[in-house]
Amino acid sequence: MPVPELPVTATEVDVLIVGGGPVGLTARALLERWGVATLLVEKRRELSPFPRSRLVNARSMEIYRGLGIAAEITHRAFAPEFGRIRFRDTLHDGDFASAAMVGVAAPIAESPALGVVTSQDRLEPVLLAAADAPVRFGVEVVDLAEGPGGVVAVLVDRRSGAETRVRARYVLAADGANSGTRRRLAIGTAGPGELGAVTTVVFDADLGGWCAHQPAGVYVTAHGSFLPLYPEGGWAWFAPTPEDAGRADWADLVSRALGNGAGDGVRADVLRVQHWVMNAFVAERFHHGRILLAGDAAHAIPITGGLGMNTGIADVHNLCWKLAGVLRGWAGPGLLETYEAERLPVAHRTLRQAVANTQLLFQAQTLRREQLQSGEAAPARVELPWSERYFAQLGLILGVTYRSAAVVPDGSAPSAPPEGSEPSDAGTDYVPSTQPGHRMPHLWLADDRSTLDVFGEGFTLLTPDPVHWDRQSAAPWPLRIEALTAEHAALCDLRPGGALLIRPDGHVGARWRDRPPGDRALRDALASITAIAAATGSAPG
Repeated sequence: MPVPELPVTATEVDVLIVGGGPVGLTARALLERWGVATLLVEKRRELSPFPRSRLVNARSMEIYRGLGIAAEITHRAFAPEFGRIRFRDTLHDGDFASAAMVGVAAPIAESPALGVVTSQDRLEPVLLAAADAPVRFGVEVVDLAEGPGGVVAVLVDRRSGAETRVRARYVLAADGANSGTRRRLAIGTAGPGELGAVTTVVFDADLGGWCAHQPAGVYVTAHGSFLPLYPEGGWAWFAPTPEDAGRADWADLVSRALGNGAGDGVRADVLRVQHWVMNAFVAERFHHGRILLAGDAAHAIPITGGLGMNTGIADVHNLCWKLAGVLRGWAGPGLLETYEAERLPVAHRTLRQAVANTQLLFQAQTLRREQLQSGEAAPARVELPWSERYFAQLGLILGVTYRSAAVVPDGSAPSAPPEGSEPSDAGTDYVPSTQPGHRMPHLWLADDRSTLDVFGEGFTLLTPDPVHWDRQSAAPWPLRIEALTAEHAALCDLRPGGALLIRPDGHVGARWRDRPPGDRALRDALASITAIAAATGSAPG
């Protein structure tokens, strides 16, 4: 499609971000950190008033730690003891099973960050305040036309009907599971699709006497799930949408699901009701020319296990440094091809885990219903053989490994899984590794800094021999060199002259276990990772 001629008054930006949820807002903050000019448009008139996503996992909190906003997110969130899921017959009853959310309920040695239970409507204001780039609410993208050098987007103000155009060098579409961008590009999806209609009811009720001494982020019952919304109060109940939803008495349905005993007098004061569809799919492509999909636009992940939003946050953490490199001239356009190569397999793996989580949840509910319907006294406790795996997904969130042209292999064999682990535990077990493609493991450096705290502004070279490596020119790439102690070097499987080249997203881009011959190893690796050699025929300089 030819690019329409732009009026003189049209806005021009580096990146147009479509969608103002957590993924789009995170992308805006990351790109601003890199000095990339953005405009974010969101068709809603304001930030979401609904709680929606509930869990910000440890990896996402590492990303927010790098942006300097993790402390504020934690301040607004629940205390760590809410990092647990509890199973009850009704909310009024005691637990018959429970499971901890690993990396949320208590600190873990594998990360300097702790995940939190918080509502999306508490997270989004923090993300909005994390950057100064312009945001236009109540504005919808109605057309996109790509041509040489950019994309022209036609925007419509949903209140006034006024139409404007924006020319962007790239478009990052994070416009949700029903993405208009994905539909315009005719990008198909793969996966189960719609899993069912769900209703969320936000309500007030005094439930402290039932839950205060057994806090949790989620209470799963046979009549739906209950979620405390904010530390100061408020609740949500979600369950399959009934066939007569249009005539439903939501206060009565919630009260029955609460399991009020005689004389308890707890009544749900319904504030808002939202109907939605639980989807499960992955887009066939994440990249179409200068338009890139992220978050739910690229993959709709069932909510069970809290993986959906966090996967989208990891998407843009992978993508934004690549966009910055291409826009600032120290990376070739081919680097953007590695976004899909790296994140598409992760999306499929995450979808499989989320579907498995949903099946495990249904198994627990079915088992309990069968016990209650058998006529025999149901046991007070039920052993769930999968309870240690349900939220123990460090392998999935910290153990992501990339294989693409943006990683320089060193010929080493893949890390072996822990002894005794089963194939089904692939998302559970995390094996720290400094092999190329892995997230650089967390190690405490001096001054209470983590290795993860030195990444993000550019490439980072970790080495016990900074003097030698400093003699290798790295221009024009942004690079800092960080000295490792002999102890840390040994933990990283490095000899005295070795080094790790860490990408801006914290993944190992290249590894030299010992000092390489010659003085071009660093430049050659940087050129390979950033697709400069492919774009120009040789490394710059």
